[in-house]
Amino acid sequence: MTVTTGVPTLVPGRTGAYLPFVVGAALVVVMAVLPLLNISIPGILPGATYTPGSLALLSLCMVFAALALSYNLLLGTSGMLSFGHALYFGVGAYGLGLALKFFGVPLWPGALIALLGGLAIAAFTGAISMRVSGIPFAMVTLAFAQAGSVLVRRNQDVTGGEEGLRLPVDQVPSWLVGVSNTRNLYWVTLCVLVVVYLVVLWVDRSRLGHLAQAVRENELRVQVLGLRPYTAKLLVFILAALCASLAGIAYMLLQSGTQPSTVGADLTITVLVMVVLGGVGFRWGAIVGGVLYTILDQRLTVLARAEWIRDLPDVLRIPLSEPLFLLGVLFILVVMFLPGGIAGTIDAAVRRRRGERTRSQLRQIDDADENVAEPAGVRA
Repeated sequence: MTVTTGVPTLVPGRTGAYLPFVVGAALVVVMAVLPLLNISIPGILPGATYTPGSLALLSLCMVFAALALSYNLLLGTSGMLSFGHALYFGVGAYGLGLALKFFGVPLWPGALIALLGGLAIAAFTGAISMRVSGIPFAMVTLAFAQAGSVLVRRNQDVTGGEEGLRLPVDQVPSWLVGVSNTRNLYWVTLCVLVVVYLVVLWVDRSRLGHLAQAVRENELRVQVLGLRPYTAKLLVFILAALCASLAGIAYMLLQSGTQPSTVGADLTITVLVMVVLGGVGFRWGAIVGGVLYTILDQRLTVLARAEWIRDLPDVLRIPLSEPLFLLGVLFILVVMFLPGGIAGTIDAAVRRRRGERTRSQLRQIDDADENVAEPAGVRA
């Protein structure tokens, strides 16, 4: 005899699986039409969303969000702590400028040359760095980044030295040059962010990404199974470097130039803070961390020059006038009270709520089954 309790069966719906993609596509559409709208966010954007200043800030946010995504592919997916990831960001920026300057090619072939340069350097440095792991790996990547920074700073005739390298605008289409075309640059950076996200998503869901995650958890077990952890880590390293180079190309176009700071380890530490702030291992967390850090860095610099801060006592005026101090305090607070970052904290809360809901439904089923009385002598 079949007994119907009236309690809904716990069958996971398929709608939830597509919800992240629907939300992501909707956000991309909103970001695409944002330059056409007149929206003001006081304290965050310097003006309305259609003004060049706000578009430039939003574009910079997307560039660093793409860079944070590429670093999350290293740290979150593969568990590789690198202190030299900014090297490939600088290779993309400087590679584009040098290709346009010395080869005289148009923009898109120059961008391809920059990506090929990033691929070659990533394969060379990654093959050497992968020989070690853990802290030694971080130190080797740091050494490569510092070497790249020295080469950039010492070659005045080629890279511009300490003054940086200006973008040769003669080889760049006119619709991507000048303040009046900031809207077009905004859309280019949005495309770069979407491409980087899709690459990271593909890696995370591919066999390569699953193998890299297994290596992160237990590399020895992967070796015992007869797989090749070195190859998986190297491929992820190269793909992350290519994404960083693509972000560097967008940065070069947006800023109409680049500086030696885009190659050094300081930028890698900044990107690490972005990823930890957003949540290690979460793609959308890396985007949130990159956007939030960039906005805070830009707006706190403006805040530091405010007149009311100058009138404060020295004990308050000095720290409040240093944006890096405020960002450092924010990072400490996040690590102490939100150890999983913004995305990790939200994800834990959602999982906890789903677990409570599931346990509640199971209790309802148990209670309903206990209330069903079977007639004597009748087999269920």
